[in-house]
Amino acid sequence: MSVAAAAAVHSLVERRETLATAESLTGGLVAATIVEIPGVSAVYRGGLVVYATELKSALAGVPAELLEERGPVDREVAAALAEGARARCGADWGLATTGVAGPEPQDGKPVGLVYVAVAGPNGRQVRELRLIGNRMAVRTESVTAVLQLLTDVLHTAPAPA
Repeated sequence: MSVAAAAAVHSLVERRETLATAESLTGGLVAATIVEIPGVSAVYRGGLVVYATELKSALAGVPAELLEERGPVDREVAAALAEGARARCGADWGLATTGVAGPEPQDGKPVGLVYVAVAGPNGRQVRELRLIGNRMAVRTESVTAVLQLLTDVLHTAPAPA
């Protein structure tokens, strides 16, 4: 069981808040990791796996112009994915992952370049990662990083009234 997932779920349960996910390079691994935690049904609403670029717009609501201008591996796209998960699934918090897991660079972006994002009631935060390793290592570290980002944000965010 993931320590990062357990910490995030525990914080959400305490706060009585909900979570949704939008995943690209992790392809559902964030959702799968979260749902391993007992009691998660009280907080996890659901998620979107939007691997294809056009689905980031069609399903997660990322502006098509943003995707056209910046491509799918971008800080602002990650933030829009997190916001889209939150809005489309009716959750308090949205998580997102986008990046290049490899084995080859994508659209001029290097393997290991990943953006993880959290969107919540008080805004959005994005972290850029430069990960090293094979495809599975990049994906696994991305999951841990997005869950750690959520935990960090929850510890500093005001509790709901």
